[in-house]
Amino acid sequence: MKLLTLIFFKKGELFKLENVTLKRSLGLWAIVGLGLGYMTPTIVFDTFGIVSEETNGVVPLAYLTALAVMLFTAISYGKMVQVFPSAGSAYTYTKETMSPHLGFIVGWAALLDYILLPMVNALIIRIYMVSVFPSVPAWIWVVCYVAVVTGINVWSMSKTSNLNSLLVIFEVVLICAFIVLAFVKLSQGMGQGTIFTTEPLIHSNVHLGAVLTGATVVCFSFIGFDAVTMYAEEATDIKTMPKAIMLTVLIGGAIFFICGYFAQALFPDVSGFKVTDDTLPEIGLFVGGTIFKLVFLAGAFAATIASGLASHASVARLLYVMGRNGVLPKRLFGSVHPKFLTPAFNVILVGVVSLLAIAPSLELISSFINFGALIAFTFVNLSVIAHFVFRQKRYKTGKDIFSFLVMPILGAGTTGILWYNLQADALIGGIAWIVIGLIYLAFKTKISKTSIVDLHFDEAEKPTSL
Repeated sequence: MKLLTLIFFKKGELFKLENVTLKRSLGLWAIVGLGLGYMTPTIVFDTFGIVSEETNGVVPLAYLTALAVMLFTAISYGKMVQVFPSAGSAYTYTKETMSPHLGFIVGWAALLDYILLPMVNALIIRIYMVSVFPSVPAWIWVVCYVAVVTGINVWSMSKTSNLNSLLVIFEVVLICAFIVLAFVKLSQGMGQGTIFTTEPLIHSNVHLGAVLTGATVVCFSFIGFDAVTMYAEEATDIKTMPKAIMLTVLIGGAIFFICGYFAQALFPDVSGFKVTDDTLPEIGLFVGGTIFKLVFLAGAFAATIASGLASHASVARLLYVMGRNGVLPKRLFGSVHPKFLTPAFNVILVGVVSLLAIAPSLELISSFINFGALIAFTFVNLSVIAHFVFRQKRYKTGKDIFSFLVMPILGAGTTGILWYNLQADALIGGIAWIVIGLIYLAFKTKISKTSIVDLHFDEAEKPTSL
């Protein structure tokens, strides 16, 4: 565990705190809850119109495709979090197994989706509140939301976890209510007119390319299983992390698939929606009337806050790891607040960035998120090969070949396919972000007159073996 020495001023006097660390306060289900909160299960209803158009009406098939890809990567995350039980996720794994320079670029790419995810939640809150209170300026909702989420994350990680758990439970209850109402509406002849149908999964107009495009849209919803690795240093038992990762992706994937199936069965096409960019309010209205629409919006509101808390906390910890590693200015990014034991500067910085949610569209921001996420997923799979096959020579048995070579190759290959199918705007914007990172890397190494190779984690622990 990383030990920090903090020097700060209080009432004109100099104070020095030794051995300040992130607090280990999160159990298995607290971590799973943070992951599910991050994934925002109700996002399936927000993006339903977009994905249904992209896939020609097979939203649940897009989620199944994305889930299959994510399972390979989740297994790789489970392996790597045991070897390198520190925060940092794909950045740490790539840096330690392949190259510090490459690790920086992967971390920089991951920053794109981590920084933008809190903004997505602020943006969704803006959409919800404007739909209910159209006369109130949109920027007010963004500012209020960001202020609350930032304050909670600065205050305490355990408070974030507890509030997140309550919000996740509330949204799951609302999703169950939607499923019950969907049963009733389908039995009454709405949509497909039957509860059990294959139309949401396969029909004559289904094309592989369209399904893959839809999968790239929904894959950002699975980022929660990746985000939980950021809490490795705050887990009460590091051995629970692989299980937490798999539970997060499986439970989240099941919720996405079931909700996507019933929504697609109820609405075979999106011609009946006035707004296809965010169909959640209208889905609630059509399924349960005005009262359920308001309750459904309340559940989605809770889900978005839960995701906002988790995503805000995660990106703050990624910045913390890059800061204490010296890649970002250590004094700012690598510090822990002496009272709250949270990376307060990073939390506030993420809050400031989230204020940009006042203007852009959901589809635009989500497309940029996918660029960084898929790069991170690909390199986590490659880091398994680099560590176990090339470093530890774990290729002498059939079990090792399957576990440490075949599975990660499948994970890297499938994420690569999704990356190839990203929208042009996401590719252009993502590449521009990578170029900025390369310029910063060149500037950093030139000014400091030290190679990024020489910047390392000064942790007491060493990589462990499986």
